[in-house]
Amino acid sequence: MLLLNEDQTRNALPFPELVDALGDMFASECVMPTRHHHDMEIPGEADATLLLMPAWVPGGFAGVKVASVVPGNSGRNLPAVSAQYLLSDATTGQMIALVDGGELTARRTAAASALAARYLARADARRLLVIGTGRLAPNLVAAHMAVRSIEEVVIWGRSAEKADALAMELSATIPAEVRGTADLSEELGNADIISAATLSSEPLVLGNALKPGTHVDLVGAFKPSMRESDDNLVRRAEIFVDTRDGCLSEGGDIVQPIAAGVISADDVRADLYDLCRDNHPGRRSKDEITMFKSVGAALEDLAGAILAYRNHSGT
Repeated sequence: MLLLNEDQTRNALPFPELVDALGDMFASECVMPTRHHHDMEIPGEADATLLLMPAWVPGGFAGVKVASVVPGNSGRNLPAVSAQYLLSDATTGQMIALVDGGELTARRTAAASALAARYLARADARRLLVIGTGRLAPNLVAAHMAVRSIEEVVIWGRSAEKADALAMELSATIPAEVRGTADLSEELGNADIISAATLSSEPLVLGNALKPGTHVDLVGAFKPSMRESDDNLVRRAEIFVDTRDGCLSEGGDIVQPIAAGVISADDVRADLYDLCRDNHPGRRSKDEITMFKSVGAALEDLAGAILAYRNHSGT
């Protein structure tokens, strides 16, 4: 059985190929049962979440990810997500690869945001604001740069020191101007694309601060109790999601405003299935504000694991 560690997984998942692989999988007939989602108590801190995420393509590949999301790891200087992915032959059941799930999750999550941005961000988008300084932040930068000609990247985090350190790190590796900021409110109005990846329970992206044509990518807030956007944003924006079932039950940025009567489920214009199957055109004007909410989908992990297996094994 092929074993891929973190570095091998990263090297086997270049973003241009990964974005295409996710698009192909959303357009396919992949089977994706409801994932198992369990709160797991940790004494003295916020609950962790245990996720079991299966998916398969009949006659092709099958897989399952086992992941733990531990908010308290930020205080331990450890990644919030720990995971492994087991890939099998869907015809024989033979287990063929064990892929580092943390790296797979980070890269496929960022690739899903970039896939959505292909349809929803303006073609001339040049300024990217990333909210959050965790593991996803550099992946989101690289993924968005794979689909848009980003010239300026601004990083905001609750720790200005971490934002500046990440900006310095990225500036040495990407062909764009990168800087940290302590003034989130000002940068919200300057950005063409805003990508938020936090565990916030309070809105950070304020709709009234955005200029026309902005695309907002909401990656964090994966529980109904969490939220990165305010009511003004969901009122102003054309709303898109990765999967309707997932976001209507788990994504606080969708669940909370629906529960409050601010929007209804019908205000979700399309999901990635619709976009990738050409059932919805995505952005329809240069001035509309678009909002994409993701909570993750098992078929994204399967697409990434298959790509990593093929790129590493040469099959």
